[in-house]
Amino acid sequence: MSSFAILRSVLRNLSTSRFSKQRRWMRSTPCLYPPGPNTSVSVHRSETVLMKLRSLKQRFERKLRSVYQQFTDVPDHTVFQGCRHVYAVEGCGIYRVVHGEDEQDMMQVFHTDWTGDEEGTIQRVRLSPTESLLAATVKNSHKEEARCVLVQLDDHNGPQKPILILDKVFSFEWATDDVLFYTTQEGLRCRNVFRLHLTNSGARSVLVYEEKDPEFFVELSRSRDQRLLTINCSSKNSSEVWLIDSKSPLSHPTQVQPRQPGLLYHVEHSDNLLYILANTGPGHEYQLLRAPLSSPAMQHWEPTFSPCPGAVIKDMEMLQDHCVFAVREPRGQLQLHSISLKAPDLVTVLQLPSWACAVETQRFDTVDRNTFSFLLSSPVRPPVRYRLSPTHQRPLSREHDLQHTHLPECHTTHLQALSQDGTVVPVTLFHMKALADLSAAPLLVHVYGAYGLDLNMSFSPEKRLLLEDNWALAYCHVRGGGECGLAWHWAGCLQQKKKGVEDLSACIQTLFQSGVSQPTLTALTARSAGAVLAGALCNKHPQLLRAVHLQAPFLDVLGTMQDPSLPLTIEERGEWGDPLKDPQDWDNIASYCPCHNIAPQLYPSMLITAYSGDGRVPLSGVLKYVERLKKAIQTHTNGLYTKGHVPTVLLDLHPGSDHFGPEDFDQSVSESAHQLAFFYTILGLEYKGSRQKTKKGRRKKNTK
Repeated sequence: MSSFAILRSVLRNLSTSRFSKQRRWMRSTPCLYPPGPNTSVSVHRSETVLMKLRSLKQRFERKLRSVYQQFTDVPDHTVFQGCRHVYAVEGCGIYRVVHGEDEQDMMQVFHTDWTGDEEGTIQRVRLSPTESLLAATVKNSHKEEARCVLVQLDDHNGPQKPILILDKVFSFEWATDDVLFYTTQEGLRCRNVFRLHLTNSGARSVLVYEEKDPEFFVELSRSRDQRLLTINCSSKNSSEVWLIDSKSPLSHPTQVQPRQPGLLYHVEHSDNLLYILANTGPGHEYQLLRAPLSSPAMQHWEPTFSPCPGAVIKDMEMLQDHCVFAVREPRGQLQLHSISLKAPDLVTVLQLPSWACAVETQRFDTVDRNTFSFLLSSPVRPPVRYRLSPTHQRPLSREHDLQHTHLPECHTTHLQALSQDGTVVPVTLFHMKALADLSAAPLLVHVYGAYGLDLNMSFSPEKRLLLEDNWALAYCHVRGGGECGLAWHWAGCLQQKKKGVEDLSACIQTLFQSGVSQPTLTALTARSAGAVLAGALCNKHPQLLRAVHLQAPFLDVLGTMQDPSLPLTIEERGEWGDPLKDPQDWDNIASYCPCHNIAPQLYPSMLITAYSGDGRVPLSGVLKYVERLKKAIQTHTNGLYTKGHVPTVLLDLHPGSDHFGPEDFDQSVSESAHQLAFFYTILGLEYKGSRQKTKKGRRKKNTK
């Protein structure tokens, strides 16, 4: 993980709460809630929907398997390097081979079965400084907590059994070969840091840090030069960092800068200088500062680099002599900015391909600290590996990649929607046909808009399938997310949360006005906290959509935020407010909460995927929403002879306790196929493989 990514990781863990970083799935039994069960039209339509769903789901399962097979060899972050070996995480095991030797000589050094958990998956791996020990966390999809396994590495023998297993570990880092620091997790909270000292007489754990404030989440990271370990304590609006010097790991941690409201910062290190990424720049956006390691407090911070006005820092990587930033410029294009640590006023701007939407840093090189690898991708373009070497004549290079050059090229169009208050909202559109030829194309809209996190723009084989079947895919970067910086988040949280709903409505209407699709061919998808905006839009402007898919949805904001006994209610007051103490917060949440604003009207059809034991999003709120929605639709349609669209509500309830679902591939394919079958059924589309046709009469534009 890159330096700045720690801040975003902490925010995810505070609120992931309501955000999916990983995809895990489970088998399920869909429950159909047809509106107006007393009318023959509704009963007939419900049976027709279910029959077509079953038939299409089987077809999509077969197709998705072949699509996934097509992209099995795309580069990812499961390969990493030690001093002498190359390691690969594959399935339930970790394998390694000596540098320069063939892959067929790879030897297994770790297996999840060693934890006694057959369903566990590997979450995080760390090598000790001299590569003598390996530590890895294994997590079961039915539990929030992971187990950390320590394994002795031997150059000659086969896999070794664990020397120690630690329960309920979230993050961990080696300081030396015999000292490991780790944080413990209780439910969804992480507050304690322990130091594990391995000696000839045994292992001893000592508590070195305890977080007292329930709104803060604690995570460990390590500087790129391996010198410092950092204890990162973060809430929704402030942070604090403590340092552990690997040269004296048994000493007490040193505080950098005490937390203060509104101050967010993270720390890197190079040549006895701290490099601090903090929101002290213009408009309280991130900038780079530096201070002596011996005097780390804020009064010693000196500004080193700030992006140009309107541009925001999205990621940071510290090399030996350079610092590299991933920057999103005002029109949404991603760039790399490289500065020399010896002459920070000299900034080199490196243009990335216009299609690049996601940057993922890969730390392959532990020896050459002035080179790093990263992946570029988009939702419809597989990852491509690039290397950056700032000291070379041609610093940015793309690795040779011919595997997917046969894929048809697509268009990436950047649009701007004018929201209700005049704010310009970015929209990223992917399409195969020319923009002028999209009026009859089905449209899938994506939204998130919470916690200051960017909408997920990484590659998805399912999205590539839709694109090649002539769908248009729109990603709406609404306020509340992080695409346009910290101010973009603050402009869409707490009392401003409704701005995200207005932005989403403006984005969809701008797409229609630009000639992209029409309401009868438009679907919306959102997961977790993104369902707040999606559900609020359906209450306010249901005519804009025909189908909606909500996954692990957060729908009862008002009820959840009034129950402090739930795992995340206290931590998330910085995002939603505290309706128990502040009447203004109560009124505000009540004004947009999806579950509390349902009214009798013609809603879009909905597929709602939920998990029975979800500890992050209470199932009770999902069930309450479904029941109220069903009654509202029944009230609207009862006694009416409804012609044309009749809304259908499908509750796809999965057993299990994980917010993200299980990781089994077959079950993943099954659920993805169900979602695609739902969209095609409700929008009246026939799947023909490489092209799609609509039912008779669907091509006629209808904007009512």
